[in-house]
Amino acid sequence: MFVYTFALFIPGSTESGNDNDIKILWHDCNLEEFVSIDVFSIAIKGFRQIGDLKNKNIITIIDFSKPSTEKRFYVIDLFTKKLIYNSFVAHGKNSGENFAKIFSNELNSMKSSLGFYLTAETYSGKNGYSLKLDGLEKGINDRARTREIVIHGAHYVSEQFIKEYGRLGRSWGCPVLPVENLKDVLDKISNGSCLFIYGDDYYYRENSAFI
Repeated sequence: MFVYTFALFIPGSTESGNDNDIKILWHDCNLEEFVSIDVFSIAIKGFRQIGDLKNKNIITIIDFSKPSTEKRFYVIDLFTKKLIYNSFVAHGKNSGENFAKIFSNELNSMKSSLGFYLTAETYSGKNGYSLKLDGLEKGINDRARTREIVIHGAHYVSEQFIKEYGRLGRSWGCPVLPVENLKDVLDKISNGSCLFIYGDDYYYRENSAFI
């Protein structure tokens, strides 16, 4: 009898974590109607390469191949195999209107950055309760700290804003969440869990060391 184990996905594990194992995990987490298997597979394979994870149970995925009018922010507990949070998330102003199409690691670009991050400390700043991020991919998102790319909340991330404008509001490059339940979400994913931001981007696919 086959027994599926979470150990397959712990960073540094000697297990293969092959495509079939990942698909089983995807099904077990009941993600079929939320995250595509292709995006989930990239996220898990990259997750397994991160050696500094303190919180190995949680992975957060943002799928910027979807429009801002869809709930494209996912927090998944890999231990309990549950999607524990799903919400709207805004992208950078210069990345696009409803779709994020252009990405950058440059200062003052007002664009989102793709790739793998480690979540860091929470703090209260000019945008209220926020979460700092450390980009793990050189030339792709490693200027996140310098650019002050953090997860924070804003009232322009809401169904009401979508009804009025046909899309979410946009940030200066930060992934921005609804203000409701923000503290609970940031506390859950802070201090050393994996965040993966996906986008349909040729440059990222060709230059990421994680995929």
